[in-house]
Amino acid sequence: MRSPSARPDGSPSHTSDLRELAQLFARLGTIAFGGPAAHIAMMEDEVVKRRGWLMPADFLDMISACNLIPGPNSTEMALHIGQRRAGMIGLVVAGACFILPAAAITIALAWAYVAFSKTPQLAGVLYGIKPVIIAIVVQAIWRLARSALHTNFLIALTLGAIAAAFAGLDEMVILIAAGAIAALRVSGFLGVGPAIASVATAATATAASFSLAGLFLIFLKIGSILFGSGYVLLAFLQSDLVDRTHWLTQAQLLDAVAVGQITPGPVFTTATFIGYLLGGNLGAIVATVGIFLPAFFFVAISGPLLPRVRRSPVAGAFLDGVNAGSFALMVEVTWQLGRAAIVDVTTLVLALVSAILLLRFRLNSAWLILLGAGLGTIIGAFFH
Repeated sequence: MRSPSARPDGSPSHTSDLRELAQLFARLGTIAFGGPAAHIAMMEDEVVKRRGWLMPADFLDMISACNLIPGPNSTEMALHIGQRRAGMIGLVVAGACFILPAAAITIALAWAYVAFSKTPQLAGVLYGIKPVIIAIVVQAIWRLARSALHTNFLIALTLGAIAAAFAGLDEMVILIAAGAIAALRVSGFLGVGPAIASVATAATATAASFSLAGLFLIFLKIGSILFGSGYVLLAFLQSDLVDRTHWLTQAQLLDAVAVGQITPGPVFTTATFIGYLLGGNLGAIVATVGIFLPAFFFVAISGPLLPRVRRSPVAGAFLDGVNAGSFALMVEVTWQLGRAAIVDVTTLVLALVSAILLLRFRLNSAWLILLGAGLGTIIGAFFH
């Protein structure tokens, strides 16, 4: 097994390192189904067990580092590995090769969706997939609750955040306020909450008319402040693109979520699909760059600071609070999406059965999506 090392100094082996990074992450971006946890497990197998690029403790440190910065965790793991292996160029190569195959597949699906979404066959497929997606999100909520809500204070904070979400408070304010309240509780420092809330409120203003610049800024904002599960993305999409700007319908958002689940690579390529729907190929590129660009920035600058931040009780409390806010947003948006996806007894049964199979038997979600698509096609052909 090769000794774990990084060679970002331009030595003869540096080109070989970049080639290996490109091949590895292009392959993972093409075949890595199952969400961030599955992606990270595949990376651990490749770079720790097979290649010996990292020691297990180093890999765990990178996972902790990803939890301390906003953005898509599995993509950030790819960036950290690339940076450790081949410096800043390695960071760019690993990230781009992980994102681009998934984005290309998503654009192809978006084209097919636009071309064939009115056909009965595709309508039946989406009819069966949507309740399965709701079950998948419910499973994510359950897992987040078990890991994040481990004290009475966090449970109470989450209940307050859920009430705020259903009352219509901006999702960015909820996340930052929950983090600030938790941090203030351990630090004893008061007076920053109103300032944070006002800044967050100002930062969320968007224009109602569609523009590529507006699309870029929305996804740049999401990529810059989204902590926690990738499913929190749904809350921001609901708020920014359905409720506030009305650029998407509820049905289109559900379809975008479905595509994000059936494609490999980062869940955040849901942004690629939405960008294509709103602005064609250029919109897909703009949305993809917007949502992933902050991850490159945060990983590049955060390395030296992370060991110090990890030891901070205030930073830890802030992240606990953000996780509580993330949980609240997921509950609220799942309720909204569920009302759009579960429209009759058939979809209700499909959602319940899918949730049981996921939570009790841990069936791979990809198989459930295929099952839902098959049932939806049959139902659409014979009963609708």
